[in-house]
Order: sequence, then C-alpha cells, then structure tokens
Amino acid sequence: MSAAKSIMPDERIIQRIFLVRDEKVMLDFHLAELYQVETRALKQAVKRNSERFPEDFMFELTTKEIDLMVSQNVIPSKKYLGGALPYVFTESGVAMLSSVLKSKRAVSVNIAIIRSFILLRKIAANYKEIMDKLNELENRYDNKFKEIYKAINYLINPPDKVRRQIGFKRKSE
Repeated sequence: MSAAKSIMPDERIIQRIFLVRDEKVMLDFHLAELYQVETRALKQAVKRNSERFPEDFMFELTTKEIDLMVSQNVIPSKKYLGGALPYVFTESGVAMLSSVLKSKRAVSVNIAIIRSFILLRKIAANYKEIMDKLNELENRYDNKFKEIYKAINYLINPPDKVRRQIGFKRKSE
C-alpha cells in the first residue's frame, strides 16, 4: 500500500467530490480538512498565487449554488461557511494546489485526491459501457417480445374475418 493510499480511503475523498457547473469539484473547506490546514490559510495561499488558478481550475460559488448545496445536504447551512463564499476546485485546480501547499501531507493528499478523480472517471466509463449494453439488450429483446405479444394478442382476439365453410355442401342446404 502506497503512502498516499494509506492517508485516507478513496471513499472519504469521493464523498467530497460534487458536480457544479458540469464540473467535478471539491469545496475549499473539504480540501482544507483533508490537508489539515485552516480554510482561511488555504484561501490565502490561493489568493497569493491567483495566476495559477484560472477559472477552469477554481471558481467561487454563487449564492444560488450555495442554496442548492444546502438543500442537498452537502453543507449543513450557510452559517457553516462563516459568511464567505467558498471556492471550488476542479481536478486541475487540486493538482495545482500541490504547488501552493508544500507540506508532505499536502503532497500525499493531492496524490490520493487525483487518484480518486481518476477512479471516478473509470467508474463513469464503466457505467456508460453497462448502460450501452443494457440499451442494446433492451432493443434486441423488445423486438422479439413484440412478435410474442402480437401472437398472443392474435390468439386472444382473433380477427373478425368471415371464413368460408370448408367441406362438402349439399344442394339442399
């Protein structure tokens, strides 16, 4: 087991990855908790190195996004944030944090977080593959079941055709 793996389980990290603006991101206070630094210190380090964090690496949440996160129980309440709007970091932003936070723990946690993002990508790819196979099976078997349903329906509700009588007829009839 590598040092990064022993720092914390993937599940603990994965539970802190959220989808915001169609990006998988982590909240600044969750990252601070994982790095074992104060959120204030993490934000200060990022602000001192703002040129390293373009908008596709890190962005600030809007009030509406925070309300949505509170309603989904991602965060207990707005008070939890201490009045400041949190930053969220994409996978690239988390990778860039390793150049800003230089402790041994920060390096190990960064490796674990990046591995978790990669794991999520693999899970998503497997999920897509499974869904494609299920759709294929559904289409294949739906077509076969349509024929069975058609045959059963024919047996239950035969057509109302008047059929010609078969057999010998006498002229007197």
